[in-house]
Order: sequence, then structure tokens, then C-alpha cells
Amino acid sequence: MAKGHIIPLVNLARLLFFHRKNITVTIFTTQENSAFIRQSLSDTKPSVVDLTLPKFTHPDILQGIESVDKLPSFSPFFAFANQTKLLQPEFERVLESLHPDVNCIISDAFFPWSLESASKLNIPRYEFNPASNLTLTIFDILSNQNFPVDSNDELFSLAPKFPNIQLTKNDLEPEMTDPQPGEATDFLSDMFSASSKPDNIISNSFCGLESEFEDYLNSRENSPPKVRSVGPLCLAAAPKVANSDEHKKKPTWIQWLDEMLDDEKPVLYVAFGSLAEITIEQFRELAIGLEDSGGNFLWVLRLPPGDEFIGEFEEKIKGRGLLVKNQWVDQLEILRHDSVNGFMSHCGWNSVLESICESVPLLGFPIATNQYWNARMVEEHYGIGVKVVTRNGAVRGF
Repeated sequence: MAKGHIIPLVNLARLLFFHRKNITVTIFTTQENSAFIRQSLSDTKPSVVDLTLPKFTHPDILQGIESVDKLPSFSPFFAFANQTKLLQPEFERVLESLHPDVNCIISDAFFPWSLESASKLNIPRYEFNPASNLTLTIFDILSNQNFPVDSNDELFSLAPKFPNIQLTKNDLEPEMTDPQPGEATDFLSDMFSASSKPDNIISNSFCGLESEFEDYLNSRENSPPKVRSVGPLCLAAAPKVANSDEHKKKPTWIQWLDEMLDDEKPVLYVAFGSLAEITIEQFRELAIGLEDSGGNFLWVLRLPPGDEFIGEFEEKIKGRGLLVKNQWVDQLEILRHDSVNGFMSHCGWNSVLESICESVPLLGFPIATNQYWNARMVEEHYGIGVKVVTRNGAVRGF
């Protein structure tokens, strides 16, 4: 239950609605996420089931939060992910009551408990992978070998299969390099176990970008699930509908981009997704860098709490910089705007795909999870941008 997972799944539903007329598609969500999904499918006739999420028992998760972008920080993420299992009983009751009978479940990878539901009801389960095929490849290779290096900063290759792809331990979450008992390890263990057992994996990628990784995953021994790339799913997003009041209905940031285009001023778009956190220190350094660059920029951000610096900064960059604070934006609409000529991104997989589809080069600023190796691939393998690093070459913790 995160925008980065919901949006590609909604776009997958759109493909099924429009291109598979003989299929009935039912979308399961929760009450707080329902309006966004229904709006995203307003040009279709979706069948949407709103499940009721029982009260959380975790002290760091406020009642009423049903999406990770509403969490106060990243720290309770794994507790939130684990407690979505509370949806399982109602999910199964509704599945059994649907007519016609359910022939297939497509479940996000972050709902590993859906495998148990599918097994109980004897329904094939396809897992949706919202990350890259490289991510699946890294998990597979590293789960079957010891790390060839001890240092966190030393490069190692994914040899012998991919000797040209290099990583460091800093590119991996601690749960992968040094797992400790706790919520994170429990969740990842459940997810990896479930990911080895679906009928197939549906991946938001495409062969022109990641054929070598798909080929590797589909040639493994012992009959693991096959990977089927159906992306980039952002190409299936709902089209904007023009009308006579179009300009009045444009968000303020799109109106600002229009003005920059009229003045022939290229813009750098800066955004780090709906979940990634930056510290106040990082925020200040980024702000100073953007100010000193002399360039024009649109910065969409989750504002770090307790910093009076923001008001002074906005005053200094007035006219050439715009901050959009704590609001969800249609990122694809921004990347499609003719004034946007660069994208400073955390390199979440959706952002990488969207930048590719809209031909906007990337400046990679990875913050967590698979963003570190995505940023490396953007520069070293795909050649579509550069990554930000510290003096010692690492990307974590700066």
C-alpha cells in the first residue's frame, strides 16, 4: 500500500480492462486508498473492493494510516508491512463470494500472505514485482553465495553471470548483508519465501532494457517461477482530458512550468518519491547546492520537520525555483512537460522507467533499498544519467 506500488498495478489493470475484453478484473484495496484508485480508473468501469484494515497495535503507527506515504518516518515501515496480514481473513471471504469464480490472483510482492490465501482456495497466484528484474537477479545470486568482500566500500561483481555489474555492500540494505532478528528480517524472509513459489512473476520492466536479467531468471534450474515483463506500465497511464477550462484546472506547479517554458528557461525536476526520507542536514545541503547552481528547478518534497531554514530559502530562489511541499503530484505529467530537461531522483524503479519513457536524463540521489543499485545502473550500465556520490565513492549515509 504505497503509491509506487499502487500506480503500476492500476496501470496493469488498465491494460487488462482495455485489451482483454473477456476478463473481469476486481481490484482489492483499503478504504483510504480507494478514492485514488477509482479516480485513476475513471475512464473504465472498475470493480473495486474496499477491505477494512483492523486497528494497528504498533505504537509508532497512527490509526487511520493505510499507505506508507502517510507514515511519520521510514522506521515503522516493516511493522506496517507485517500488519497488513490483518486483511487476510476478509480478503479470503470476499474471494470466495465473487461470481464468476476467481481464476487468478495478481498480488503485490509486499503481500506474501496472499500465497497462503491462494493455496487455501486453490487459485493460481501471480506475483507482481514493482522493482527491476535486476533486483530479482541480485536477490537470487546473493542468496546463493557468500560475499566476496569484507569492506562496505569495496566493489564486487555479480560473477560469473554478470562480471561487468559491480556493487558494494553499501548498495545493499543491512538486512541483506547482516540480518538480525526483528520485524525487517521477518518480513523480508516471508517475502522472499513467497516469491519463490508463485505460478509466475509479472514484472514492471521490458526486454529492451533488461532482457539479460529476464533471461537469467528464466533459465534457472529447479523450476523457479518464470518472469514475464509487461512494462513499462507508465505507458498505460490514463490520458489527460483536455477541456475549455484546462488552464484553470492545472496544478500551480504545472502553471509555473508553463511560464518557464514561455520564457525559454529549462527546469530541473527534483523529487525523491513518496516514502524516502532525507535528513535536515541533507535538505540544507541540497538547498544550498540548488541555489548556488543558478539553475531553475521544481522541487517536490516531504518537508523535514522543525527547520526554519525553508522560509529563507524560498525567498532566495523566488522566480527560478518552486517548492511543492507535502503534496502528491502526477510525476509523469511533470516529466512530460517540455520545460523539464533533467530529473534529480532517488532512482526508485518507477522514476527510472518514467524518465526513460519521457527521455529525461537522471541525476541519481539514492536514499534506500534498491535505489542504490538502480543509481549505479543508470550511470554505469544504461548510460542515461549520473549518480551522486561522496568523496569515498559510496552512496549510503551522506
